[in-house]
Amino acid sequence: MALALSLGRRGQGNAWPNPAVGCVVVRDGRIVGRGWTAPGGRPHAEPQALAQAGRLAQGATAYVTLEPCAHHGQTPPCTDALIDAGVARVVVALEDNDPRVAGKGLALLRAAGIDVNTGVLAERAAQDLAGFRLVRGQGRPWLTLKLANSFDGRIATATGESQWITGPQARRAVHAMRMTHDAVMVGAGTARADDPSLTVRDIGAARQPVRVVVSRRLDLPLSSKLARTAREVPVWLCHGPDPDGPLADAWDGIGAKRLPCAVIGGQLDPGSVLSELATAGLTRVFCEGGGALAASLLAAGLVDELVGFSAGVVIGAEGRPAVGVMGVARLAEAPRFKLVETRALGGDVLHRWWRTPA
Repeated sequence: MALALSLGRRGQGNAWPNPAVGCVVVRDGRIVGRGWTAPGGRPHAEPQALAQAGRLAQGATAYVTLEPCAHHGQTPPCTDALIDAGVARVVVALEDNDPRVAGKGLALLRAAGIDVNTGVLAERAAQDLAGFRLVRGQGRPWLTLKLANSFDGRIATATGESQWITGPQARRAVHAMRMTHDAVMVGAGTARADDPSLTVRDIGAARQPVRVVVSRRLDLPLSSKLARTAREVPVWLCHGPDPDGPLADAWDGIGAKRLPCAVIGGQLDPGSVLSELATAGLTRVFCEGGGALAASLLAAGLVDELVGFSAGVVIGAEGRPAVGVMGVARLAEAPRFKLVETRALGGDVLHRWWRTPA
């Protein structure tokens, strides 16, 4: 199952809107088939592993990280593939919370006389598949917030200079993290100030992440890198219900996808933004700021993972903070996260945190 989980992670960032699943087929103590969800979500992991196993799948054990699907979509159910292959046993890490499956896959396997075991490495599987499960359970994707800042929490000098606070190893790690997410998201201020590409570079990516910009008024430069490459790599714009008409038409004309979102208190509602992204198929979103967007997501309790890159440079109070105003008056009101990893990357420090349940 540990191998199946590692195979499933290969699909992260590539498999949406489907879950990134891994499957290993074992016969007489020997691995005879391996598979993981292909880019675009198809083929699924199980039929790939069974195809590799061939006739050796008869009487074998299949280890799958998520309950096999039991419904007809664009491909036949994976339960049918396992039954037709003649496997004797299926070991599942995690039951699927998708209403179309939700125990039906396990029931079909048992009805066919297959021995079924569940819950093997379930906690690790739940973490790997958290985005898909959040979409099905809460209608929003998993959100990772990345902040690269100075030792004193600044992302730029007072004049806006920010390239580069962290070193090349940290920047390469960011590209690797982008690759494991379905989308990279920034606020309008960051898009205007930095003119980012938001692509995965210098690492072989099977599928570039969607570039998402949160901009209530769509007041984004049409001369930007995002605009110039919108037909090559998807650009999605989350905006308010009443964008400027000519700007909306211009972005439509260059191939961008627009997602109208609700407004609360004069600002885009972050919950509505994530809901629209989930409806459009995204399961894992990598947010790279800026400060106002980061603050709104944190204040709304929508950040599942914090990734920090801290550099050994001090900018001072006049620098631009990594997180904008949140209105926290008491420590008890501040969102809390649990440290899960820390390590040195060149001259910088990487630290990862997961949200502490309320």
